[in-house]
This record gives sequence, structure tokens and C-alpha cells, in this order.
Amino acid sequence: MLEAVSLLAVVALAVWIYLIFFHGGFWRADQRIGDGSISAPADWPRIAAVIPARNEAEVVGRTIASLLAQDYPQAFPIFLVDDGSRDGTAGAARKAAVRAPERLTIVDGKPMPTGWVGKVWAMRQGLTQADRDAPCAPYIMFCDADIEHDAMNLRRLVARAERDGLDLVSVMVMLAVGGIWERLLIPPFIFFFQMLYPFAHVNGGRSQAAAGGCMLVRRSTLAAAGGLEAIRGALIDDCTLARQIGSVGGKLWLGLSLKTRSTRAYGGLAGVWNMVARSAFTQLDYSTPRLIGVVLGMAVAYLVPPFVAAGYIIAGDMTIALIGSGGLALMIGAYMPTVRLYRQPFLVALFLPIAAALYTAMTIDSAWRHWRGVGGGWKGRVYSR
Repeated sequence: MLEAVSLLAVVALAVWIYLIFFHGGFWRADQRIGDGSISAPADWPRIAAVIPARNEAEVVGRTIASLLAQDYPQAFPIFLVDDGSRDGTAGAARKAAVRAPERLTIVDGKPMPTGWVGKVWAMRQGLTQADRDAPCAPYIMFCDADIEHDAMNLRRLVARAERDGLDLVSVMVMLAVGGIWERLLIPPFIFFFQMLYPFAHVNGGRSQAAAGGCMLVRRSTLAAAGGLEAIRGALIDDCTLARQIGSVGGKLWLGLSLKTRSTRAYGGLAGVWNMVARSAFTQLDYSTPRLIGVVLGMAVAYLVPPFVAAGYIIAGDMTIALIGSGGLALMIGAYMPTVRLYRQPFLVALFLPIAAALYTAMTIDSAWRHWRGVGGGWKGRVYSR
């Protein structure tokens, strides 16, 4: 028993040494869209914004207002696809655009064809309208209906795309952190996302990923990659789109934004749980062996260090306790930049093992939902594999 525990403690320590020193420096949270000066292109290109929306009346007004307030040299059209909303989403959007109604087009969503998922179908309808009304715009900005954009957000996205010849620029926006559950679970969500897709690897061309809340896409590359039809059945639309664009040689950039933020309240543990459980098993490609690997990996990386450190200090075996403490220290140290990003106290970092255990349970629940045929979904629609 002692030998097995010792081995687990050593493995956990080795995992954290690898993650910190050999995994793209994901934990630094330093790939950011930036607050400094903007390298302006010779000519600012036209863009068109597409927003898929379904029952977003509470948040869509702030999104529309923030887009209309963008400090961008070109006035750009906004195409909001009202995908069967029953809460007055379209009316809330029009009210927010009362000072520039000509820039907002409401697209009434049509019934979803077989083989599509709701969000991607809504995006496709918005893109179709943009093809008609703004055919000359070389960039399409896809954004969620709950994103409040910093006034310089679009300038920064376009400037980076133009400077570096990028085909997809996306930012992970600041998520809402309200109650105690959000404080416990939202910073780890960002931490785990960066671990899964190290931003430096994406930006260096070694992997493909994107953050779907705010994406700027080069239109010609999107067409060359097969358009949105190529990802019509993708529940995880952002990363699937990134892989599709990467498959035709497109260049990607993924970073963090400190000022553009989501206005969506998650509603405590249940809200975060459903957000993760709807797509976690999809992320694992519905693979039971991968699920088992994730569960074991999370247990070793996040639960073994604190339990070994505490248990063997009590038992008096300081060698094993030091190994466990070393893994725990590396874990907390890696997490701290994300904790600071969200302006949370140090104490929050100590609860990362608990958050990891909850996310592991959410992943298991995601698999259980899929096995029962009530898997991932978007805005009230449920999709089986």
C-alpha cells in the first residue's frame, strides 16, 4: 500500500513538472489581446457582425449597444439571428439600436434542417444575410449574444489579423463571477481550457482551437474551408471551426481579453454544471476509454497531492509528505495567474482540487446523459450522438 501511494505521489509530481515546464506555458495566462497601442493597418477593412440568439432578451441589449459603440473607422452592419425566441429578444435588440437602427438587421430564424445544430444553423443564416447585404466585407465577426465588447475590441482583433495575416482571431472573454460557486468554478474553467488548448501552441500553429464567444474570421478562408456547412453538426462549434480553418492552412490566434466580458449569470452550481455537462463528453469524442483516462488523470493530478501531503504528515512519513506537498505547491503556483486574472483572493487557489473533482463529476454526468440519449444541446434543444 505504501509503495503504491508513493508511486502515485511521484507520478502526480511528475505531471505538474511536465505541465509547468513543457506544456506551452499555458498557466501563465499571458496570451492576451492587449491594452497597449494598436498597430493600425494601412486601410481598415470592412467587417460584418453575426450574432446567433435564442431567448437572450436579458443580455442582448448590452451586446448590441457595445457593438454600436465600437471605436472602429468603418461603420459595420450587425445581423442578429432570432432563433425562435419567446422572450422578446428581437425587441430588446431593436431598443438597444434605437440611435442607429439602420445598422441592425434582425433575421427571423427558419426551421433547422436535419444534420445541423441550432447555433451553427443560426450562424449560417446570419452569414447568408451578410452575403446579401455586405458582400464586400473581408471579415465576419461571430459573437454570442451575451458579450459586452470593450470599445477597442474590434480594432484590436482586426489589427492583429491584418498585421499577422491571420484567418481566425478569437478571444476568451472574461466570464461573470458572482456568487460563491462561480468564484470556485469559473477561474478553473479558464485554467482547464488553457491546459487543454495551450494558447501558445495555437498561436504557434501546433494545435487548433478557438473561443466561440468572440471570433473574427477571414471570409475567404472560411469559404475555402467549406463554410459553416462543414461544421453543421458540431456541438463544440468554435474548436471545430478552428480545426476546419487550420485544415486548409489558415492561421489562428487565441488569447484572453481582460475588458470584453460575458454578461451571462450562471446561476450557481447548477448553471455551471449544465454548461459543462452538455458538451464535455463530446469533447472526448464520445469515447469511454478517454473518459476513464480523464477521470484517472484528474484524480492523480488534483486529488493525490493534497491527500498525500495531509495524510502522510499526520502519519509521520515526511518523505512522501514532501513529494505530495511539492505537487500541491506546483499545482497552486500554476493556478495563481488565473486566480489573479479574475481578481480572486489567494484562498480560492486552495480549493482547486475540489473544483477539479466537481468538473470530473460533470464530465461523468455528460457521458451519462449521452448514453441515455439526452446529450449536448443549445438553448433548449437536446442532441443525441
